[in-house]
Amino acid sequence: MSTLYTPPLSVSFVWNFADSEAVNPVIEVVKKSFARDKDKPFSRGLNIPLFFYSSQNANKIPHDIPAAQAKKNVIFVFTSVNTNGRDNWREYVEGLSVSPSTIIVPIALDKGGLAHHGPLSGTNCIRLYDWPPENREFYAIVSLAHEIYRHGCNEFSPDDPSKESSITIFLSHAKAGDTGRLHSEEIKKFIDNTNLNRFFDSTEISPGFQFDQEIEKCVKKSTLVAIESDAYSSRYWCQREILCAKENGRPIVVVNSLNDYEDRIFPAASNVPCVHVSSETPLSQRDILRILSAAMLETIRYTHSIQCLKLYKHVGWIENDCELSARPPEIRQVLKVKSSKQKKICYPEPPIYSDEADWHNHLDIEAFTPLWNLAEQDNLLQQRIGISISDVQGDGFSSNHIHPDHLIRLAQDIARHLLARSATLIYGGDLRPDGFTEFILDEASILKERIGGDLPKVENHLAWPIYTESEPRVVSWRAKYSQVMKTEEYEIASDVASGLARDVFLPPTTPDNSYVWSRCLTEMREKSIASSTARICAGGKLSGYKGKMPGVLEEIVLALNSQKPTFLLGAFGGVVGGVCNLLLTKAVPEELTEDWQNSHNSGYSELQAIAKSHGKACDYSAIIEFLQKQNVSDLATRCGLSEDEYIRIMNSPFVDECLYLILKGLNKLSGRNS
Repeated sequence: MSTLYTPPLSVSFVWNFADSEAVNPVIEVVKKSFARDKDKPFSRGLNIPLFFYSSQNANKIPHDIPAAQAKKNVIFVFTSVNTNGRDNWREYVEGLSVSPSTIIVPIALDKGGLAHHGPLSGTNCIRLYDWPPENREFYAIVSLAHEIYRHGCNEFSPDDPSKESSITIFLSHAKAGDTGRLHSEEIKKFIDNTNLNRFFDSTEISPGFQFDQEIEKCVKKSTLVAIESDAYSSRYWCQREILCAKENGRPIVVVNSLNDYEDRIFPAASNVPCVHVSSETPLSQRDILRILSAAMLETIRYTHSIQCLKLYKHVGWIENDCELSARPPEIRQVLKVKSSKQKKICYPEPPIYSDEADWHNHLDIEAFTPLWNLAEQDNLLQQRIGISISDVQGDGFSSNHIHPDHLIRLAQDIARHLLARSATLIYGGDLRPDGFTEFILDEASILKERIGGDLPKVENHLAWPIYTESEPRVVSWRAKYSQVMKTEEYEIASDVASGLARDVFLPPTTPDNSYVWSRCLTEMREKSIASSTARICAGGKLSGYKGKMPGVLEEIVLALNSQKPTFLLGAFGGVVGGVCNLLLTKAVPEELTEDWQNSHNSGYSELQAIAKSHGKACDYSAIIEFLQKQNVSDLATRCGLSEDEYIRIMNSPFVDECLYLILKGLNKLSGRNS
């Protein structure tokens, strides 16, 4: 068994800053499609690690892309006159390394992007400039997903660059009623003008061959797209095709194109993604692209999920004696597992509702996800875990190479898994809609529905005067989350309370007012951390804060000074990234110096002057000296981890690995097995 975690797949994007206007819409759609959508935290989306390499001006090149971030690596390079017409960019692009585990796929933004040499010499490009503007987002998904599948998820011919490595779409449809047949014919015609493969029974089965044998042979290596017309579920061959796909573990997408209604949905045609299109014919090109996008994404999700589950088993995150499933368990699958004498099934995150899973107990089957098992519900019952996570300002693409949404997904996942284990979460957040507090509370609200009982427990610790703000949308926001959030409101710090009314908001618009804010924030953080048992830190803005220093930095210093177990996730950048770099190398990041803070925060020097006159200023030299004296081995032991594991959590950009190590450490501190 290996304990080294290397993800099955990573996808990177490279582009010149001057091309951002053309590239950003593509990045936005693929981010939502290939990673888990932060706005749909419990969806069964893809969870592929995504990295972004650009810069903040057209003449500057990004950092080098690390070799072999995963077992398979796909690098999409947006080529253009801007990458080909600048010497440094041309050298950068043409110097990208290919290997058996890494493929470079060029996406030409214009014809000037077709002329690169080096590893791109003679390489066919995805021609973005040919995509129709009205359907560009779907062309982006189909084109990029297809290459991700061919190079990173293909189970049948992963090393074959020919069309044989393409996804095969099996068009399952009923002939009766015409809708299914006509829709399938339109999809077939579209596929025939691409490098995709497809199976269409009336043209694929030659005379003299058995229908059932040929259909079964093709289903076993295809993604089944079931065109659900009014007649579909009642047709024997349609049912056979669905059952064959389920029995052979194949991806399935249902296309709902009902004209009126069907009297019975075939039970096996469930537990899969569904796309709705009109029953009117001919099928529009946009709907064809929507169908193919869904089929592509489900194919990658399905195969990537199995790859991840096998990896988790290999590194010891889940038991060896369990069946792996890319979907939540179904009755036919459970009966098959029972016949093999196994009683455990592991399926991908997120877990299904407990009400939906109640039948598992009747069949004596334990079904769980890699990071969640119902038996762990009370594992962290006595833990009060503070979360110091906030957004990272600036262009993360030029430094940390992750999208800001990645940090939000991290916060959502941490909140979900800790709350599911009965921990109390402590967050010193603001009351800003769309802020980090809201993402955590959304997780709590959904989790309360899924698990039930008294869960979850979220404490939002607020310094004065934040909670006095009476803007209607803030009041409405607090009412929305009243069932899952307990608010701890701290009094005005005693040394600045004179002349201030508790119920009157004080805007931080003057240096004196900012000093009051800084004192109240510090006092809230001191008391909040004193009430916690552990702290998890990631990200953190380096400028634009309201206290005497960056908030996450202050919370790290307070937590370490009070000997609290403190998990530092440095790969997500910001304050924590700088602190981790300091701990590991002893080199001082310029962002953690007073000179840098003064030059990047308007009015900060005035705040520091007032604070110094009261003996309350931020002493950056003392903080640096304190952090440099910290021993990583001691920090690891305090968190229930080995030194190697702690260094890994400081450096890993992979949410699943960070979560696993956090839970492992907290379980050990709670006296439980991981």
